[in-house]
Amino acid sequence: MESGSILDFIDNKTILVTGATGFLAKIFVEKILRVQPNVKKLYLLVRATDAKSAMQRFNTEAVAKDLFKTLKEKYGTNLQSFLSEKVTPIAGDITYENLGIKDSNLIQEMWKSVDVVVNVAATTNFDERYDIALALNTFGARNVYNFAAKCVKIKLLLHVSTAYVSGETPGLILESPYRLGDALNGVDGLDINVEKKIIEEKLKELSADETSTDKSITLAMKDLGIERANKFGWPNTYVFTKALGEMILGHLKGDMPLVILRPTIILSTYKEPFPGWIEGIRTIDSLAVGYGKGRLACFLGDPESTIDVIPADMVANAMIATMAAHATNLVKQSIMLDLPYQIL
Repeated sequence: MESGSILDFIDNKTILVTGATGFLAKIFVEKILRVQPNVKKLYLLVRATDAKSAMQRFNTEAVAKDLFKTLKEKYGTNLQSFLSEKVTPIAGDITYENLGIKDSNLIQEMWKSVDVVVNVAATTNFDERYDIALALNTFGARNVYNFAAKCVKIKLLLHVSTAYVSGETPGLILESPYRLGDALNGVDGLDINVEKKIIEEKLKELSADETSTDKSITLAMKDLGIERANKFGWPNTYVFTKALGEMILGHLKGDMPLVILRPTIILSTYKEPFPGWIEGIRTIDSLAVGYGKGRLACFLGDPESTIDVIPADMVANAMIATMAAHATNLVKQSIMLDLPYQIL
């Protein structure tokens, strides 16, 4: 697609972004504000107690970062005025119905105006507590779908997943969808509702044990997640619950225009808004930091191998291009029409 047609698509559009203070979501939001100031509205779902707290989180965890310095240079003292017109941080939580949004008038307003829903909210901890990971990565995806389905102008639900839902299978891996009950290792009995019941029973058992502590319960729930993931062929709780989330979306899809994006390991920015922006120590970043500080003298590896990494700004670009391409039906004729939904 031409960049002009992509920018034209975003023009005057209203977009809901979940997990809006997360690493990738902030880069996505900054990119849109920078390249298409005529976007109509960005609703940013933030885990907070109220609208004031949501606004504070957005300002301190996004706008205050160096990531936004290009926008600050462009708008100067008018930046806050521009943001107040284009951006509406919303207190919410995807683990709840209606995304945990308490203002009924705001919900109705969003259902009438939102054109695109972008779900980036997730827990990415490999060994997260199973109850937390399932609530966010699996049932959270369902809640986002249910909200998007009530948006009368919806043109696309873009769900950001991970390439590692495919596990550790060697060789060429096709971008195939997962259907309810599919297990990587072919084991029967994978049922998302059964997984939920297993969690509930485990928590009940742990709570009834007088020797249980918060720490022991957390460790037990982490172990349960790894155990259930391994049982069906996934290496960790994160990718297992993300795969389950894909299954739910594919099952519920119906006529919903849905795209699932599966990036690999996301690194610092390549070019935009400037090279090298990163937040925290993520995934393989510890290797780079260790080398830079002289603490890692060498690291064994195959120099001919392909490293599954991608700069964050490239992922954000792919998200925006995907929105424009699929929502305007420019590529639907050539991409996996035999599938119930598209995966890029």
